[in-house]
Amino acid sequence: MANDDSIDDLLDELDTHDDLTRTEQSVSIRMERRRYDKPVTILEGFDLPHADVAELASTLKRSLGTGGTVDDGRIELQGDHRGRVPELLRDQGFTVTE
Repeated sequence: MANDDSIDDLLDELDTHDDLTRTEQSVSIRMERRRYDKPVTILEGFDLPHADVAELASTLKRSLGTGGTVDDGRIELQGDHRGRVPELLRDQGFTVTE
């Protein structure tokens, strides 16, 4: 039974480390106009594995009801979502700079 406790403690510590990693990151949000003057919201500054960025992108796209992609470690969301994205990122534990 003592082994189970040490594994639980390790898992708790790893979860805490993930939260610290997110709060230490400063994510920037900007908007660009692309083809046909369509707005794209760009989130940059992630220092996470690609799979984690892709998972976050999927969560944001679902929350916003929009499309998007992950390209070179940044998230690109279709539309101008600068008003809603900061709150969603803060809810996920990130520090946001605008």
